[in-house]
Amino acid sequence: MKHFAHLFAELDSTTSTKAKVEALQRYFARTPAPDAAWAVYFLAGGKPRQVVKTATLRALACEAAGIDDWLFEECYQAVGDLAETIAYILPLQATESDLGLADWVENRLLPLRGLPDDEVARRVRGYWQALDAQGRFLLVKLVGGGFRVGVSKLLVQRALAAHSGIDAKRIAQRMMGYMDAKVMPSAVKYEALLADVAGAEGDVRDAGQPYPFFLAHQLDTPLEDLDAKLGPVDNWQVEWKYDGIRGQIVKRAGQVWLWSRGEELVTERFPEIVALAQPLPDGTVLDGEILVWATDAGAPENASGRPASFALLQQRIGRKTLGKKILADAPVTFMAYDLLELGGQDLRAEPQRVRREQLEQLLADTPLRISPVERLPSWEAFEVLRSESRQRGVEGFMLKRLDAAYGTGRTKADGLWWKWKIAPLTIDGVLIYAQAGHGRRASLYTDYTFAVWNRAPQDAAEAAAVVKAIEKREPARPEGLQLVAFAKAYSGLTDEEFKYIDSVIRKTTLEKFGPVRSVKPTLVFELGFEGINRSPRHKSGLAVRFPRMLRIRDDKPVHQANTLDELKSLLNL
Repeated sequence: MKHFAHLFAELDSTTSTKAKVEALQRYFARTPAPDAAWAVYFLAGGKPRQVVKTATLRALACEAAGIDDWLFEECYQAVGDLAETIAYILPLQATESDLGLADWVENRLLPLRGLPDDEVARRVRGYWQALDAQGRFLLVKLVGGGFRVGVSKLLVQRALAAHSGIDAKRIAQRMMGYMDAKVMPSAVKYEALLADVAGAEGDVRDAGQPYPFFLAHQLDTPLEDLDAKLGPVDNWQVEWKYDGIRGQIVKRAGQVWLWSRGEELVTERFPEIVALAQPLPDGTVLDGEILVWATDAGAPENASGRPASFALLQQRIGRKTLGKKILADAPVTFMAYDLLELGGQDLRAEPQRVRREQLEQLLADTPLRISPVERLPSWEAFEVLRSESRQRGVEGFMLKRLDAAYGTGRTKADGLWWKWKIAPLTIDGVLIYAQAGHGRRASLYTDYTFAVWNRAPQDAAEAAAVVKAIEKREPARPEGLQLVAFAKAYSGLTDEEFKYIDSVIRKTTLEKFGPVRSVKPTLVFELGFEGINRSPRHKSGLAVRFPRMLRIRDDKPVHQANTLDELKSLLNL
């Protein structure tokens, strides 16, 4: 554990990519395979399950430090990170343990889940005694399910490649599925990542293992510059960009596996797709999108229809048990748009046009859908068609060079894909609550809650009266004018803008609710989001998808912020 804690500190203390890769290399060079297996899992994005409640960790830390909860809260507000706060306040004396990371995780941390509260408390106290400050910090991160560190999976793959001498693309291929939470990391799995074998046919992998996903770059080029940037439209395959779950169907050894882009095995959650893919020949891998598909009542199952909202698909994501109702209300399909393997042969190095031709031949007489290709004479014509995206239930276009291979991750080395998305939906909201950020933003208020008016104010004076009532802590009158919370956002502003907003928040704070401050409504922001749907769980009755701040509306007074009806009108776009 102490070696991994030291690595964590090294990675967290630098922004240099070179320094991070070198630190990872040093760690892998001196670390036993069982410990390295878990390190790769966590560093590459594997999520530890929460095995101890946050409230329990706080209470135990207060007990060990001999302080009251209010003082812990004050410390937490100053530090901004629970694990760091606990590491600071715990007594310094400790008997350092030499147990490795694998031993800690498998024999100490994972068994905590489900134990009686008093036994959990006894063990956590003992574990803290066996660790220094760095180790305690890391322990809280792991048992609390909040482990994050500033490295990407790509950096981990680069470090493993440099350590082993294996090509980084081969490492990326072997790592697919490594972070699947259903299978624990092991020395055997780690050693398989680094095995020195000749050629792709020498790789030993599970039959259901997918390929690394190829990711697109965002295209923000103005229309008038597209010819210069992209060249003729004839060089590109243009498809609609669907708003679903990116996935791969793997058909090998008579079985079907379905993987999400997050490298989660989701086969059991989507039995309809398994049934559709079962007739595929062995040695087939498809890339595409998991979608709920809406057709008119009484229409045949293969009718054109259109993709349903992502909100409907969300109903399927977290379900472990699929009853008849959810299967009927949110039937899913798979929209295939690439062929990565056929007859057991890896096709990723083939040009896009070749893979597309083979995909169409393969799926010609099957119920699986193929993403349609649009063909128009100019980028101007595509821009006109792109304006219909929301009516079609899509997000814009995907542009794929016809000579592009299928790469790994978001890289331009093997080819090029662009996502040409439509502009986000926008609304002007009022800042009403704020909370401090995390990490380097722990000392700033950067996480905000926004509201709209329940109706348009008659004038500035009526809105000012509402703001005055809020200052006096008077409850809102149900039948009167009021601000209704509808979204939270924490991204989109520059560091300087966050500092400015933080200073305003501190000057206009009305009340504190633990880490949250209510503020006098004085600031209006333009918010952007990808979608909106009805939600009985939210006070506004609406939920927006991927909200972010587009700009501060210093030019707009509070009474001119948008209304709930104006927000609802976006449901029809």
